[in-house]
Amino acid sequence: MHCMSKTTPPVAQRRPTTFSHHGITVTDDYAWLRDPAYPEVTDTAVLAHLAAENDWFNASMAPQQPLTDQLFTEMRGRIKEADRSVPQKDGQFLYWVEYAAGAEYKTWWRRPIGGGPDELILDETALAEGKEYFRLGALSVSNDGRLLAWAVDDDGSERFTARVKVIASGEVLPDAIPETLSGLVWTSDDSGIVYARVNDQWRTDTVLLHRLGTPAGEDQVLFYEADEGFRVGVGLSASESWLVISTGDHETGEAWLVPAADPTAPQILVRAREAGVEYDVDVYDLNDGSAPVLYIQTNDTHENFRLATASLSAPGEWTTLVEGTQDFYLTGFDLFRDFYVTEGRVRGLDRIEVRYYDDPARIEPIEFPEASFEAGLSDNPEWASTTLRLTYESMISPATVFDYDVAARTLAPLKVQEIPSGYDAELYWTERLEIPARDGTMVPVSVMARKDRADAPSPLYLYGYGAYGTAIGPGFSTGRLSLVDRGMVFAIAHIRGGDDLGRHWYKDGKLDKRTNTFNDFVDVAKGLIDRGLTAPGRIAISGGSAGGELMGAVANSDPGLWGAVVAHVPFVDVLNTMLDETLPLTPGEWPEWGNPIEDKAAFELIRSYSPYDQVRAQAYPPMLVTAGLNDPRVTYWEPAKWVAKLRELKTDGNMLLLKTNMGAGHGGKSGRFESLKEVAEEFAFILWQLQLSNV
Repeated sequence: MHCMSKTTPPVAQRRPTTFSHHGITVTDDYAWLRDPAYPEVTDTAVLAHLAAENDWFNASMAPQQPLTDQLFTEMRGRIKEADRSVPQKDGQFLYWVEYAAGAEYKTWWRRPIGGGPDELILDETALAEGKEYFRLGALSVSNDGRLLAWAVDDDGSERFTARVKVIASGEVLPDAIPETLSGLVWTSDDSGIVYARVNDQWRTDTVLLHRLGTPAGEDQVLFYEADEGFRVGVGLSASESWLVISTGDHETGEAWLVPAADPTAPQILVRAREAGVEYDVDVYDLNDGSAPVLYIQTNDTHENFRLATASLSAPGEWTTLVEGTQDFYLTGFDLFRDFYVTEGRVRGLDRIEVRYYDDPARIEPIEFPEASFEAGLSDNPEWASTTLRLTYESMISPATVFDYDVAARTLAPLKVQEIPSGYDAELYWTERLEIPARDGTMVPVSVMARKDRADAPSPLYLYGYGAYGTAIGPGFSTGRLSLVDRGMVFAIAHIRGGDDLGRHWYKDGKLDKRTNTFNDFVDVAKGLIDRGLTAPGRIAISGGSAGGELMGAVANSDPGLWGAVVAHVPFVDVLNTMLDETLPLTPGEWPEWGNPIEDKAAFELIRSYSPYDQVRAQAYPPMLVTAGLNDPRVTYWEPAKWVAKLRELKTDGNMLLLKTNMGAGHGGKSGRFESLKEVAEEFAFILWQLQLSNV
C-alpha cells in the first residue's frame, strides 16, 4: 500500500524476492517496481507509486516555486531568443540553423552559393507540435542537394523513424524507415540510404540499404553483428567515396569498407577484431586513379593511440604515422584534400594540430589564449577546404566559433555566444587545481567563482561523471551563473573513469579499479575543504547516469560531506542490471563494469559499491533524484527502487525527492527552454537545502 498525503512521503511496499549467484544469496525488497511488461509500463501498483512520488515532489517543491521561476527567468534571459548559427558552405549551398524568438526547436536553412532565396529545409517546431517530447536524430541532404532525409524520436525511447522529402516542394515521400539509431548515409547516386537498425534490446546490430520508393520491410541487409555486446554504425569517408561500417564494444573494434557507389559490393575487412584493440578508419582518396590510402587510429601498440596508414590491398598491415605517447592522447583525426588534422589532449587540455601528407615532420598546433579551455573541430563538410571551422570556450569564456586559415595560421572569430541579459568575464576567475587522491594520484579540478564572492569557505557545487572514458571539459555554461552569482563556487572533478588525462585515466576507473572513481571524487571534495574554498555540509553534488551511480556511492560512503545531492537518471542498481543479460544494454556494459554472472570477483566487487545494495541505516543528506519512464539506458525502476530503500533505512529527516518524467527518457525534457525548467528545479533544490534561497 502507498500511504500518501501532502505532508508525508510515499512508502513503497516491501515484497522480498531472493536470488543466488556464486553461492551468495541476495534479497531485493523492491524488485516489484520493475514492470514485467517493460518497455510497456502498465502495472497499476507501479504507476501509482511513481505518481505518488511525483505528487510528493510537487508538494515539497511548491514553496520553492517562486525561486524556481526566478532561476528559470534568469537562465532564459541568458539565451538569445532569436539566434542563428554561422552559415557553412557545403557544395552548392550555405547551410545554417535558426531559433525564432520563443521557439523550443530549430529551423534548418540553406541558400544557393550563386545567389537566390533562403530555403527552409526542415522545421523542427512544426514537427514537434503537439508532442510532449521531440528529438531530431540524423539529418542528411542528398548528394545532388534535392532530397532531405531526417529521423525523429517523439517519446524519448531512442527509437527514431526516418523520412525523406523533396526540399524544393516540401513533398514528403512515402518512405518511412522505423527503428533507426544511427546516421543516414546516401549512396553516391542518391537512389538509397544506408543506415543501422536498432533491435528489441536497443542494440544496433544490422546495417541495411533502403532503396527509395520501396517498403522498409524489403531493405537489404548489408551487415549483421552477431556479438550481443557489440554495436554497429555506418558513416562516410572524408572524400565521400567509401562507406565505413564499424562495429565494437567499449574496448574492441572492427571496420569494413564498401564503395558508396555500390553498397552491395563485397566488403573489405580492414583488420579482424582482436580483444582489447580499438580502431577507427578513414580513406584518403583523390578519386583520380591514384591508390586510396587508409588512415587508422588505434590503441594496438600504445594505450593513448597511434595514427597509422595502410593500403587498400593490404588493409590490415599498418605503418605508424604518428606514434602513441604518454604526453599526447590522440582522440581523433580528420582528413582533408591538402592536409589532415589530429585532435587530442596534452595534460588534459585540448590540442588541435594541422599536419601534411607530404611532410610528416611538419606539425602546426593551433594556439589558443587561455590556460584552461575546451576546443575542437566543428562542422567541416568540404573535402577541399582551406579553412577549419572550430569551437572554443572556457569556464569563463562564452562559446566562440572561429575559422582557422590553414595557410596563414590565423584565427578569425565569427560568432561569440551572446548573453542578452549581460555577462562580464572580468567578474569571474577560473583555475585548474590538482588535488591528491588517497593513493597519491593528482586529480585535476576545474574551478570558477566570482571575484567578489564572500569570504571563504563558500558553498560549492561539485560535478562529476567518471565513466566510459568520457572527459568532462572545462566548458562554459550560462545556467551555472545562477549559482555562481549567488556566491557559490563551481567545480568539475576530472576523476578517473573519464579519459581526461589519457587512456590510463579511463582504465584506472573501470572494472576492478572502479572504486578509484568514487574515492577521487570524495578526495577532491576534501581537498577543496582543505584549501579553504568550502566546508563539510556546504557542498552540493550532482551527476547523471553513471555520474548518478557516483552520487549514490559517495552518499553511502561520506554522507556528512554533502549539503545536497542531485542524481539524474542514476545507474544505481548496478548488480541487478549487470546480472540481467535480457536488459537492452547489459551485455555491452560488461567490459566496463565486469560480468557478475560468470565472475564471482566481479559479483562481489559490484555488490560492494552498487549504491542500491549498499544503502544502510544512517543519516543521508538531502537528495533529489530524477528518472525517465521511457529511458532505455537507466531504466526507471533503478532510481525508484533506490529511493524506496533510502526511505526505509535512512535515519534523518532530510528531504528525499523522486521525480519521474512520465513522457521522456534518458535526456529528460526536450526543447531548449523546457529543459531549463529541470535545471531550475535542481538549482532551487540546492539553494533551498544550502539555505541560500534568499540570496
